[in-house]
Amino acid sequence: MTSNNCIEITRADDGIVTLTIAMDGPANVINEAFIEDFAAAVAGLEAEEGLSGVIVTSGREHFVLGGDIDMLFALKPGDEARVFSMLTRLKDGKRRLERLPVPVVAALNGTALGGGYELALACNRRIAVDRADLRIGLPEVGLGLLPGGGGLVRLVQLLGLEAAMPFLLEGKRLAPAQALKAGLIDEVVPDTDALMARARAWIGEVAGDAEAAAQPWDRKGHRIPGGSANSPANAGKIAAGAAMLYRKTLGLQPAPAHILDVMVEAAGRLDLDSALRYESRRFVSLVNRPETKNMISALHYDMRRVARGEGRPAEIAPTQVKRLGVIGAGMMGHGIAWSAARTGLEVVLADRSPEDAARGVAACKALADKRVARGRMDRAEADAIVARIQPTAEPRDLAGCDMVIEAVFEKLDVKDAVLARHEPLLEAGAVWASNTSTLPITRLAESAQRPENFVGLHFFSPVDRMRLVEIIRGEKTSEETLARAFDFVRQIGKLPVLVRDAPGFFTSRVINTKAAEALEMVWEGLDPARIENLGRQAGFPVGMLTLVDEIGLTLPVDIFDTNVAMGLIRAEDDPTPGARALMREMAFTLDRKGKAAGGGFFDYRPDGGKTLWPGLARWRREGHAIPDADIRDRMLFRAVIESLRCLEEGVIEHACDGNIASLLGISAPMHTGGYIQFVNTYGLDRFVARCDELAAAYGPRFAAPDIARRHAETGEPIR
Repeated sequence: MTSNNCIEITRADDGIVTLTIAMDGPANVINEAFIEDFAAAVAGLEAEEGLSGVIVTSGREHFVLGGDIDMLFALKPGDEARVFSMLTRLKDGKRRLERLPVPVVAALNGTALGGGYELALACNRRIAVDRADLRIGLPEVGLGLLPGGGGLVRLVQLLGLEAAMPFLLEGKRLAPAQALKAGLIDEVVPDTDALMARARAWIGEVAGDAEAAAQPWDRKGHRIPGGSANSPANAGKIAAGAAMLYRKTLGLQPAPAHILDVMVEAAGRLDLDSALRYESRRFVSLVNRPETKNMISALHYDMRRVARGEGRPAEIAPTQVKRLGVIGAGMMGHGIAWSAARTGLEVVLADRSPEDAARGVAACKALADKRVARGRMDRAEADAIVARIQPTAEPRDLAGCDMVIEAVFEKLDVKDAVLARHEPLLEAGAVWASNTSTLPITRLAESAQRPENFVGLHFFSPVDRMRLVEIIRGEKTSEETLARAFDFVRQIGKLPVLVRDAPGFFTSRVINTKAAEALEMVWEGLDPARIENLGRQAGFPVGMLTLVDEIGLTLPVDIFDTNVAMGLIRAEDDPTPGARALMREMAFTLDRKGKAAGGGFFDYRPDGGKTLWPGLARWRREGHAIPDADIRDRMLFRAVIESLRCLEEGVIEHACDGNIASLLGISAPMHTGGYIQFVNTYGLDRFVARCDELAAAYGPRFAAPDIARRHAETGEPIR
């Protein structure tokens, strides 16, 4: 056999042929070149005399990282037939591989995701190295796609409908030990040498066993685990899955519904080869959908730009924090301490009393215990993380920390007092970071002895799960401090977004607009239930009245009043004064301060349920109605318009930052690809026209920003 551009082919004396995927570039991906070379390699295997077995492995750091996203993103309407043809050729090669009369082993030396794991599924056995960074799964749903290389159909055949759902509908990815337990792979070995040795040994063990050389679905009498889609036992599960999908996506993300459809057809309604063709057709129907383009743009391209630190001063050498101080052991503080300690950092967690600090460490232990209980962490690792967190009530224990993060109550005087007490104890080069969602960093730094070392780090709750961190640059924050902040955020595995020190920064400013617009509509007299439900239909994970109740009605009022008192904004410039008046009346006259205070826009039951507070009827104007589309767009467009203004004003420097911050920080609807990307696929001209309609009907706050009008004139996407 002869090697080709994508695959190195070697034959040993025992008749075992190894296909080593080694494509140009740093990683293996599935593209047209691979498909052609793979087909040629399989043809060679079919013609090989004396063939006793096949090993498929990789000559790169990882096995195969999936499909070629650049190729998929570049597809245009009219390319669908070409994509279907590619999938047909790829699947034909896999069917021929798995029908060879000899055993075929996938030797996974590194991560196998998407198309990589689909290739592994076309092998008779899957063996993986026990690498900490190795992941296995089919994450296509997260990009608005479905596994189109046969993986969807084969996984249903392998695991059954119910067991396959988390991997197909949620894109769940597993480490080797978890993948073994779930049935995604068959063995785990300690290292690469053991991997190849074990692959060869298994082929020897099953030599001459026709059953071992056949896929389960090609064996006579094969039954899908858990039964076929036609069985009465699965009817309820399919219906429940469909209902769950609709509750989660409201039809705004088509990929999950397409996946469930193919799963059902693959689970006994179609023969395997027909199901594979149906899978291809459903994949092709997704590639040019605007939702798919949006999700790929944000979650692949924008995410990569943010992860590598867009906006970090390039001339500053990389640094690492060695010892971190966190002041404030409450919800935010202990979350920050946990996130840092789990990446190996020594953390000093300080609070006013030893008891308060100890409660913070206990909360970290609870986070560790939860992960151990769920099998996501072993006991030794969990205990080591908690052991790295030192509780204290003594300011002097922060000496020697090269970064201190203050995470105390969101009040200027409280933060000023903490700074005055602790900053003198730090070495001259230490960075002081304030965790704040709205308080101006330049103002907080006025009291600092070294304002050039002062920076804002806005973590999101719950810190242990939320990846986003806003880095806020004050007027005197130095380039070195800014670079060190970027490095620290990435060091603890989070995503840094640089924002200018402006009222509300980016996320708080934008999230307030959609919530305020909903409250403005309540103040105008529209039906609160209709506003709440249409907010969900716009794609927001919760309705806006629910969101305000979760935040609390007093906090937005306090923030607004503080910004007015500091001269950062003018009260008379408030674009939604009705919303502000509604919150004041609810919170301070009617004592409806939100969920934590017992009730706000909703009454809350002990069983966790809720109903709209009947007292909202006082604002209801009978007969007052506007179109459903206007209610949805007033909430969505306010957030989109405000995001564009932030980009235009330099609050954020890059569109990618706005997209990722809106998706990961303030729950922009996933199908939009982020608030700025939404404009590109909505259509620039169409967006400006819709803004003009809304502005004419509801006020100048809906006027299209100049940046949108300029791009509409040129036709260039906002990037």
